[in-house]
Parts: sequence; structure tokens; C-alpha cells
Amino acid sequence: MRFPGYFLTILLLFTWPLSADPRRVSNAPPNIVLITLDTTRADRMGFLGSSRGLTPNLDTLARQAVVFSWAYSHVPLTTASHSTILTGTYPQFNHVVDFGIPLNGNLPYLPDILRHQGYRTAAFVGSLILDPLAGTAPGFDRGFEVYDAGFHLRRHGMDRYQSVERRAGVVVDHALGWLNQNHTAPFFVWIHLYDAHDPYDPPAPFKQRYASQPYDGEIAYADAAVGKLLSALRRHALYDGALIAVMADHGESLGAHGENTHGVFLYDETLHVPLVLKLPRQKAAGRRVEARVGLVDVAPTILREVGVSIPHQMQGEPLQARFTAAASKLATRDTFAERPAYAETDYPHRAFGWSGLRALRTGKYLYIQAPQPELYNRVSDPGETHNIIGGSQAVAHTLASELAEFRTKTSQTVVELARASAEEAEKLAALGYVASGYGAAAQDQKLLTGADPKTKIEVSNLLHDAMFDVEDARYQQALPLLKRVLQEQPEMPVANMQYGMAQARLGNYSEALGPLKKAVQLVPDNGMGHYELGLALFETGDWKAAAPEFEAAVTRAPRWTDAHFSLAAVYARIDRVPEAMKQLDVALAADPDHYRANLLRGRLLSLEDSPEAGLANLQKAAQIQPTSVEAHLFLADAYAQLGRQVDAQAERAEAYRLKNSER
Repeated sequence: MRFPGYFLTILLLFTWPLSADPRRVSNAPPNIVLITLDTTRADRMGFLGSSRGLTPNLDTLARQAVVFSWAYSHVPLTTASHSTILTGTYPQFNHVVDFGIPLNGNLPYLPDILRHQGYRTAAFVGSLILDPLAGTAPGFDRGFEVYDAGFHLRRHGMDRYQSVERRAGVVVDHALGWLNQNHTAPFFVWIHLYDAHDPYDPPAPFKQRYASQPYDGEIAYADAAVGKLLSALRRHALYDGALIAVMADHGESLGAHGENTHGVFLYDETLHVPLVLKLPRQKAAGRRVEARVGLVDVAPTILREVGVSIPHQMQGEPLQARFTAAASKLATRDTFAERPAYAETDYPHRAFGWSGLRALRTGKYLYIQAPQPELYNRVSDPGETHNIIGGSQAVAHTLASELAEFRTKTSQTVVELARASAEEAEKLAALGYVASGYGAAAQDQKLLTGADPKTKIEVSNLLHDAMFDVEDARYQQALPLLKRVLQEQPEMPVANMQYGMAQARLGNYSEALGPLKKAVQLVPDNGMGHYELGLALFETGDWKAAAPEFEAAVTRAPRWTDAHFSLAAVYARIDRVPEAMKQLDVALAADPDHYRANLLRGRLLSLEDSPEAGLANLQKAAQIQPTSVEAHLFLADAYAQLGRQVDAQAERAEAYRLKNSER
């Protein structure tokens, strides 16, 4: 039985047993709660100086914790940044620099390490972007006894929050349900809240309260969900002894430097992140570390604090020494100013064919390696708006050398880069991201070739908005945006494909064929492109031409059930019924509840004079979609073939009723 979030919380209040007296378990390993806030800017946190009043619960936690005023993400992408948080390694070491790249099993991994130390481990994530079984974050479930994800693509008319993401309150409810059963042993629980990621759509009352600033509303809502979790821990004597780490994976540009969201640029809006660490028994509470630190430091700091050896592969440093420095009245922001903060993004190259970017924050400077390099004095120009490289060539040259040296020392080549599959590409598009299409296995120097993203950022903004329009079936709104993208960059595969998809969804198949064919020509390995082209050809009646496109899609994405079904449908149309049945069997083996595969298999068997063999499929189809007129009519025909006239009449009557109700 499912309980709404409110009733589940009430239920837990009465059923969650109290933990043991904390004085009797003081020598036990501390419980660990890791909370990651997706797409959350540092300047929205009250404990970091914001006066917006968005984070009262996080502010309360911060007063009992160590606050890191200048924490930095190393890559402005969700999956890549979380791999850094959980492995304690830089993106150039772990190579999870894009979506769909497997987390290598040889990398040190915080949940796996803790599980081998006797911890119960569980993850509760808020988005398909971190779902290992969806292919967007393969390998992230290593070491977790429970990995609560289970997302799926959003189909037409489906609620976003029942498909590609969950609201923070639901994620927290799931976590509390697990803690109810697992709170007695030392546990490590990771809770990921996706709400601040666009599209910004907070629930009531935050939607109304922040109608003009929905991004702020999402942060306020996420803070309330964190408060709900912390309150439950306090009620059950699990708060004081726990190590609680809260951070953002990256921030959000919100138009700064021309970028609307994140992923392309390496300025503070997307890299300066909140980081709070509440230690067991509130040790070091109230201390504020003004030195620059990185998310790569989180895993080794947690391991040091709970007394577990830090693997030598971890590249971050435990931050305990900085707690001590922060306690000194002599400590300033410059105490550890010599330590650089490195960041990178390959997303501009891998998604659009532009140059990737590298950045180094060291001393008072930010240096960005780009086709048009940038240098900012962050003391006099904290907004990073005045590029001083023209008058500071010697400084820029020195920092470029330091960046290259740092990256060389922190890189390795054991892990192979990979390209997102067709299935993964479709899932990423649902979240507004572009899957790799420009040589995902390119050498590092090739990633730094192409147009400077500063000159192309409006193209990224337009494409991002258009992809959400396509996802939300606003095809007419998407078309002019995509036309503008293609005017600027006519050879962009994803823009051609999105334009073709929008035209096809509007029934303009002849207009869709040209751009879809171009997308396939530009990236022949893109299974999703072949699939969309196959759909358009099928709808124009060119079934023979559609078949090889679906075959290409299946070859490139053998687990994609919709591709297997579509190939079966076209085979059935061109009298290749035995081959159609094989494809349907593959689809149903992967997804027994695939409505269209059940319907087609049952119908084909009926037409082949085997109605008894197809009856189960037709019954399943009618069960899955009881409002389908077609399913009831096909089922009626099968019953009639079997001589079951009463059942046939009942199915026809139901089909007639449903058809009339549609009028």
C-alpha cells in the first residue's frame, strides 16, 4: 500500500523505535548522512551571507557545523561532479566527464569502502540522471545495499515527477522509510535532491510564494525537505552522533556571462558551492573555513573523521587541519591560499563540437583556458566580468603552465571514455542535456579545439529551451528556436534531430525527413537518430526504407525495447512476420508490460490462425491499457476465432462503449 508523503511521515513518528542511549554507543562508528543539493548556488545560502531567507534549516545546521565559505565544484555537471564527491578523485582521473560513462570498478568509492567497514549503505536519488539502471550513471550503485531510483522516460501526458524526477519530499520519505529499518547499525545514507535543477517548478506553497523567482522557490522547498529529515534524526536520537555532510554538486548561471543554466562555463555562479560538515557531537561547531577547498576533499575528510584509511588513489585531502586553522584567531581566507581549485568541462565539445574549457583558481586569480583565454582578478573583480589577460600576459602564461602541470599530475588513462547509447541519449534529452555526438573517445587536445563557447552560448541556451519544449510536447514553440540554432550552426547533429522530431510529432513527416537524414549522416553511430528517421519513414509509408533504420537503432542499442518493437512493426508490414515475432519476443523479454508489443504479438498470432497462442498477449494489452479500443477489438476477434462468442460480444461492447465515450 502506498502512503502519501505526509501520512508516511506521521506513520514513522509512531513506528520508528528509539535508538540506544547515545552515551552507550559513543565508541561506535558514527552514522553518516550525505546530502547533495543539485544545481544549488552558494549565494542563496543564509549561512553564506544571503539575505533572501531561503534556507532556515540549513542555516540552523550550519551553526552546529563547520562551514566552508569557498568550496568549489570541479565540473558543472551532475553525474561528473557526484563521481568526484564519491571517489575523491578529479574528473581527469576518474574520467566520468559526461553522462553515461561507467564509474570504473577500480576507482575508490566511498559507499563501497564504508560497506566493507560494516556500514549499512543506501542511496535515495531525485532524478533519472543518477539512475544506474537507466544507463545515465552506470556503476554508481556499487557498494550500496539499496539504491532507490527506478526512473523512466516521460511519455506524452505523463507527470514529470512520476517519471524522470522526484520531488525532495518524496526522496526524503523514501530515506526515512529505510532508516526506520536500518538505524541500529552504523549506516551511510546518501540523499540527492534534484529540485533546483530546471525546469523550476516548486510545489505549493513555494510556487505561490516565489512566483517571480521559481529557482529560489525550489531551493526553499529543498531546504524544507532537509529540515524534515534533520527533525526526524533529532527525534530519534540519531542527529547528535551523526556526521552530516551537505553540499551542492554545482550551481546555476541564471544568465550570468550569458549562460542560462550550467555545463558550459566555469565561473563562480556554477562552481562556487555550499559545503557544510556537521561532525559527531557537534565537534568544531561554528567554525568557518575561509580557505579554498574542493568537493574532491569530501570523501577523504569523511573517511578520516570516521577512522577509516584513505585509499592512496584519492586525490582530495582531508580537511581536518583546516578546522584547526579556522579555530585560530589568526586564520584568514589567505591561510591556505596557495592551494589551487581546478575545474573543467568537456560538455561544450562533446555536446556541440566547440572547445572544452579548463580553469584554475589560485591566489587572487581565475585563469580559464579557452580559444580566447581569460584572466580575472577575483579580489578587485569578484563577478569575473573584466578579462585582464591583455595587460597581464606574464601572469596568464604562468597560470597556464601551472594548470597544465596540475592536470598532468592528476590525470590517468586507465579508464576508457564511452559514448552515451541511444537509450541514454533519449533520457538525457528529457532532462535538457545533449548526449555526446562529437567523438566521445577523443584525445584531450582534441577536446580543446573548436569554437570558443563564449561566442556560442546563445546557441546552447536556445537548444536547451527547445529540447524542453520538445520534451513537453510544445513542438510549435520549439521549431523557431531550433531554426535559429540551425541558422547559426547548420551542421549540429542534435539540432537537426530535434527539429526533425518536432516536425514529425506535428505530423509534418516530409519536413522531418531532411533534418533527420542529416543528423544520421553527421553521426552514423547515433542510434537515436536512426530510430527517429525510421519512425518518420514508417509514417510516410516507406516501410522498406524504415526497416534498415530500425535495424541500425537495435544494433546500437540492443536493450531498447521501443526500437525492437518498431522494427517488429515494420517487419510485419513488409511480410517478414517470423522476424517480427523474434523482435517482439526480445522486447517482451526485456519489458513484459510493453503494451504495443503485447498487442502486436497477439494480433499477429490471431492473423496467423493461432488465436489461442496470442490470447495471453491480447489480454495483457487490455489489462495494461484498459481504455484501448484497439485492444478490446483485437481481443474480441481472437475470442470469436476460438468460438467464445459471449466473451467476444463482451469485448466488442466494451470497445463500442469506449469509442463513444471519446466523442
